[in-house]
Amino acid sequence: MSRRLKHGVLLIALAQLILALGVLALPRLVQALPGEYRVRLAQVPAVEPLLRLGETPMPTALPAPQRSAGNQPITIPDLATATATPMPTVTARPAEPADSSQPAAATATPTATATATPKPLPRQARIEGLDIIPQGFNNCGPANLAINLNFWGNPTTQDEAAAYLKPNREDRNVSPWQLSDYVNQFTDLRSTAHSGGDLALLKRLIAAGFPVVIEKGYELPREGWLGHYLTVFGYDDEKEEVVSMDTNLGPWDGSGRYDSYADIERYWQQFNYTFFVVYPPAREQEVLDILGPELLDQGAMWRRAAEKAQAEIEAGAQNAFAWFNLGTSLTRLGEMTGQAAFYENGAAAFDEARSIGLPPRMLWYQFRPYMAYMKLGRYQDMLDLAESTLSTQGGRNVEETYLYKGHAMLFTEDVEGAVAAYEQSLKLNENFYTEQWALDSLGRE
Repeated sequence: MSRRLKHGVLLIALAQLILALGVLALPRLVQALPGEYRVRLAQVPAVEPLLRLGETPMPTALPAPQRSAGNQPITIPDLATATATPMPTVTARPAEPADSSQPAAATATPTATATATPKPLPRQARIEGLDIIPQGFNNCGPANLAINLNFWGNPTTQDEAAAYLKPNREDRNVSPWQLSDYVNQFTDLRSTAHSGGDLALLKRLIAAGFPVVIEKGYELPREGWLGHYLTVFGYDDEKEEVVSMDTNLGPWDGSGRYDSYADIERYWQQFNYTFFVVYPPAREQEVLDILGPELLDQGAMWRRAAEKAQAEIEAGAQNAFAWFNLGTSLTRLGEMTGQAAFYENGAAAFDEARSIGLPPRMLWYQFRPYMAYMKLGRYQDMLDLAESTLSTQGGRNVEETYLYKGHAMLFTEDVEGAVAAYEQSLKLNENFYTEQWALDSLGRE
């Protein structure tokens, strides 16, 4: 064999070896790509199949609870008269965790009271003067916040808001309470956030000239179910439509996106009818009058939300989102009252929602199941849910998951594992103060 032929064979062998190593390494390289770049590259038809090589398949649903066949049917406590029952006795436990949805130094909720009688609503209303802002990657929260701040004359951009709210660009969630508190803490405007809203409330705010940001479910062809924010600024009773700004899909001429009342209610329900509104301080009383005492009082608000969820369950017992909303509202009432009955029945409602089937990304955005299970000593449920969320790249960028995983590990005496979880959460969001509190309580910095 000639020297040239030998060199040729050697080059072919080397090329094959490099190709084989490349194929083996490709999945790891793809997994290492930030989600933002993966989304952009997925728009290129020739590249999209390669991205799937390193993609961790999204679970089909959150894991179902391990419930015994002998469980008693779920009973809902009387929301007005539920009494405390003994909680499990525990030792060597972490300090009571704060509500992880609240940012540091949050300002107080408005203290003014609702006084006015609601006026009859017009059949149509539309607020003029809002400008659409295309969102950055997973940035619908800061983008919608900027739309509303800009409308009222505050020049804050989505990037400026995101720099504080989600310093990690890969962060998959900013809660409505955080967005609202950002307004109260860092701007000259005011904001308030609530759950348990309805279409009539949206109409009253819009008719009075106040755009409303709602948190809702969102289904996209490739990505599947996600959470999203919309700024609602108009409605039409004749057509039964609302008009909103969609920072992800547009349209970009400012004309607005039109959704039927039925669709808005369906997807808004998936986030317990949660919303926030931004307004000038001089018009605070107007907003409070529209909200009314049922939403201004936290206990009344969560009772209202729980009762609404109960009614939806009675209308359709296989509605997993209604069960989840009931669990969230009961758990919130448990946190306010300390009554174990709320935690017990809240956890049972979450169990029912999980058994029916919840989207795998549900706990990217809403976290009360962790609290309900923690109060009942169900630490394995906390870990199961956390590990399911952390199994994909997006879920690994939800700092709240590491907070509750850390709590579960600390309760099960894995102190070093808890510290690692808290530190990872703080690494994802240095402004997520509850992790720092947890570390401080353990003597770690």
